[in-house]
Amino acid sequence: MIPPAEDELAGAARRLGDVLRARGWRLATAESSTGGLIGHAITSVPGSSDYYPGGVISYSNQAKEAELDVPAGLITEHGAVSSEVAEAMAEGVRRRFGTEVGLAVTGIAGPDGGSPEKPVGTHWIAVSAHSRSTRVEHGHFGHDRGGNKTAAALLALELALTEVLAATPVEAKGS
Repeated sequence: MIPPAEDELAGAARRLGDVLRARGWRLATAESSTGGLIGHAITSVPGSSDYYPGGVISYSNQAKEAELDVPAGLITEHGAVSSEVAEAMAEGVRRRFGTEVGLAVTGIAGPDGGSPEKPVGTHWIAVSAHSRSTRVEHGHFGHDRGGNKTAAALLALELALTEVLAATPVEAKGS
């Protein structure tokens, strides 16, 4: 399996940005395993400041708790790499930045850190978009560390685009 190329990531970020701009919406990101790669892809698009106020790289559990209001008990019960934590991250970043969309990813990029229950390449991605329940998807990628990060970032951007397109349009904040 060949990992996605950087141009695929750039294209996905551009498509998402076009839809966000057309709706007058803003998106914030919460990244763990991707370490800022999603934010990098988004900010590589000229004019992205129109719809991207920023994000949080919450690599540690403490950062997830302090910066995104992820309950410590949730991490203890389900683990940092779980659908429950991804959902809490997406909702937390959306609240923190006051945006219409929150996008979060948590996972195990590798080459170490996996377990039989959660092998290297396991990722959980969540999108909290206006007028919709938070959607959480699981992905498992069989690449090296960089490939796993890129594949997770691409899936996150594509999932965000799908959810934004499915959400009911609303007036932008400040209108």
